[in-house]
Amino acid sequence: MAEKVNPATEGVSFNEMNNGAPPPENYEAETAGRRGSIAMNIVQNPLTRSSHAQAVADAEMYAETHGMPEHKALFGRAALVARDPNSFERLQELDEPERNALVYERDHKWHGPTMLWYSISLCAIGAATQGWDQTGSNGANLSFPKEFGIDSGTGRDQWIVGLVNAIIFLTAGLIGAFITDPLNYYLGRRGEIFLTALCLTATPIGSAFTHSWQGLFAARFVLGIGIGAKNATVPIYSAEMAPARIRGALVMFWQLWVVIGIFLGFCANVIVKDTGPIAWRLQLGSAFIPSFILACGIWFCPESPRWLMKHGKHAQAFQSMNRLRAHPIIAARDYYYSYVLYNEELKLARGSGYFSRLWDCFRVPRIRRANYGASTVMLAQQMCGINIISFYSSTIFTQVGYSDTQALYASLGYGAIQVVFTIPTLFLIDTKGRRTLTLITFPLMCIFLLAAGLSLLKTTGSSASQIGPVVL
Repeated sequence: MAEKVNPATEGVSFNEMNNGAPPPENYEAETAGRRGSIAMNIVQNPLTRSSHAQAVADAEMYAETHGMPEHKALFGRAALVARDPNSFERLQELDEPERNALVYERDHKWHGPTMLWYSISLCAIGAATQGWDQTGSNGANLSFPKEFGIDSGTGRDQWIVGLVNAIIFLTAGLIGAFITDPLNYYLGRRGEIFLTALCLTATPIGSAFTHSWQGLFAARFVLGIGIGAKNATVPIYSAEMAPARIRGALVMFWQLWVVIGIFLGFCANVIVKDTGPIAWRLQLGSAFIPSFILACGIWFCPESPRWLMKHGKHAQAFQSMNRLRAHPIIAARDYYYSYVLYNEELKLARGSGYFSRLWDCFRVPRIRRANYGASTVMLAQQMCGINIISFYSSTIFTQVGYSDTQALYASLGYGAIQVVFTIPTLFLIDTKGRRTLTLITFPLMCIFLLAAGLSLLKTTGSSASQIGPVVL
């Protein structure tokens, strides 16, 4: 079948149209629809299908018909920049301040207005809340079972303590994750984060005032719902605000701030360790600190431009984007390109239903391999037992002969090591690749977890033979 040529892209190389990506081995120009684009792994800039004049006219019409007539000319120029991002310096339509702003953005990857970094910082605090919520119970495990008479360490008592610890992740996955979509739809990203932050503020405080294990269980039950709903929204909010050039790095910043939250939780456990019988209450209650900051700070952030756009609030969406970018031309470029891509998504979605898109996860070889690989890694990560250390490290250290105080300090060291070894990942993930890092770290984690677990089975001989593997 003869190849059709788009007049807007005639004479333009495949690499130029696709941002330098090499052409696929079996490129079929007539392959239409979503499945074709998925199978060929092509993400083509939709604006390249329009001529220079048509791109300007479409953008100006968009601004005119969506309540932004005063920005009509700005959107026309922004469409040209978005159409060919690497050639903006040759555009005669741009004035000098706009060209300078685009050059500065290109040469300074991490440059952004204060509001952008303020909003990203709030998202980082949202990640830290998860780590702190995990480790608050770590220190409390040394004393709350005694308070509630469930400290025998066997049978029913053992199951109760385990359930109180584990319930936050059970409800996070089974309830919190499933209410995220309706909460986001009706409340927006900011509203959903604010509501879950209030939940994560109230439940640690409630945990600190409980007088039975049932009450503590109930408080942590609700805590888990808040964690699940928050964790599903904060990364999306962060990604929808961030410029494309740093969006990938911010994904790793989420994990960094989770482990920073774990470390801060261990710090709080050590700080309040000498407060007597109420120590465990303070250790659990201290987790309200980051969520309280998040709840107070989130309303000063702009709403997600993409969420506003999807709900028909285009003028507000552009105002929001303007607060997150260093210059109006940058804001208009990013916002209009996001709108164009969103329209493409709507066109593709009309051609296939939910179940056909779900079937693509198994039918299309490229997606099937990615699906199997990602699912295997995530299941292995969550089922390998590493999270047990975050919940029970203090208890484990006391079982091998440490005093309660020594165990808390040892746990603090564990948290510090997590932070230290997460930082190099930020730089290695783009140079060595995710697969390489996974293949190196997973076997090592398996070996040391196995050694730590088997060492606890030893009941005779010196305690050093137990402490060594556990510490490693």
